[in-house]
Amino acid sequence: MKRGPFKIKSSKLIYKNDWIEVREDEIIRPNGKEGVFGIVEGASGSSIVALTKDNEVYLTEEYRYAQDKITYELPSGAIDKGETPLDSAKRELKEETGLTANKWADLGYINPLTVILKSLNYMFLAEQLREGEAEDEESDLIELKKVSLIKCLEMIEKGQITHAASVVAILKVAKLKEL
Repeated sequence: MKRGPFKIKSSKLIYKNDWIEVREDEIIRPNGKEGVFGIVEGASGSSIVALTKDNEVYLTEEYRYAQDKITYELPSGAIDKGETPLDSAKRELKEETGLTANKWADLGYINPLTVILKSLNYMFLAEQLREGEAEDEESDLIELKKVSLIKCLEMIEKGQITHAASVVAILKVAKLKEL
């Protein structure tokens, strides 16, 4: 079997749960040399820049187990089976923040770590916001912050926002708003 220019000698599932699958492929490179690729396939997700009419952005502040630290991120989450990326974004925004939006714009998607990870992250801009109650079962672990778009750019520059989709989406919105 081939994958791009590589021949796959064998493929072995190493680990699998509801969120990720880890696979090891023994390959033959185009130059004839043998090698190994470790691949993590994760659930795709959506991230949302919820922007107020005053150019303020809703950020979540929460402890991330894998990083062993508190991070600042846009509202984000996995795309459930049968959901479109936009449906996921609308659900995640409501669950994590209680917000709904009348206006949505597609900001594209990113591949956060192309070397070993296959997991797309779709990004959206949500405007004309309405407040409501957060519905996420872990919303007690999430602290919501409203920060100016300019302050978000400063936080990115200082390394305070490092979540890849959050960084890219905020930069795209700043460009759209000509900041």
